[in-house]
Amino acid sequence: MIKRFLDYLFIECGLSGETVTAYKRDLLNFWRDVASGGTWPTDLDIQHIQKHLVALRDRGLATATIARRLAAIKVFLRFQHEGGLLRRDVAVLIEMPKKWHRVPESLTQKQIDALLAAPAQADEFHSRDKAMLELLYATGMRVSEMTGLALEDVNLRVGYLRCMGKGRKERVVPIGRTAIDAIRAYLAGLRPVLSSAKSGTALFLSRTGRRMDRSNVWRIVSKYARRAEIDRNVYPHLLRHSFATHMLGGGADLRVVQELLGHADVGTTQVYLHVDEERLKEVHRLYHPRP
Repeated sequence: MIKRFLDYLFIECGLSGETVTAYKRDLLNFWRDVASGGTWPTDLDIQHIQKHLVALRDRGLATATIARRLAAIKVFLRFQHEGGLLRRDVAVLIEMPKKWHRVPESLTQKQIDALLAAPAQADEFHSRDKAMLELLYATGMRVSEMTGLALEDVNLRVGYLRCMGKGRKERVVPIGRTAIDAIRAYLAGLRPVLSSAKSGTALFLSRTGRRMDRSNVWRIVSKYARRAEIDRNVYPHLLRHSFATHMLGGGADLRVVQELLGHADVGTTQVYLHVDEERLKEVHRLYHPRP
């Protein structure tokens, strides 16, 4: 049942491999909880789902994580019901838990400058690492989008790239001059050295000549954050948050930033406005005669 549903998500709905993998993990976890009580699929009722959600809470999972897992369960059970494998859609009666909107973290401009300056000429993979860091901040791309880039996706002459986002939705994103120069330096020097029969047309390559993966990028970002003496957890998605925060803080239009990030709903982008509101509050507190 789960495999058929995952095939449907990937083939018919066009969800990314990472999203399908997340659904698989959540549903297998749910099914293990249900099966441990001796329940057959056709015997599922609302109490089984509630018991699973309580178990997730008792394991210390955050409300946002529980909400995501419940969303996967609801879609899965609706699919099985519509396919005639379940007598009724038992998940329809369960409401999604209410979530607080968390203000996204971001780096300051000073921290960003220090991070981008951290790769040194003496580093073995200096030009590649510099190009990746510059590109992440210049475009606000997800790390999976960047590692998925091929050579033909990047047009440095006109300053644009084409990437595949969530739901296999393609978008075109402009690249700034600094990032263009960094990519050109990498393509002219290090990439031909790293390239092998395993490389294909992948833009960013590992030391073995294979396409870079997310875990490698994570380690590289963490390495240079430590070198830049940024005293906090720095990860690739933080550069995406910083990109959006700095763009909106600089006066960029919300809809434009939405397009650049590849958000389907402007409400997802709107959360970055709260960061700027916090900055305004701080300025007001510091300078108003009666704070």
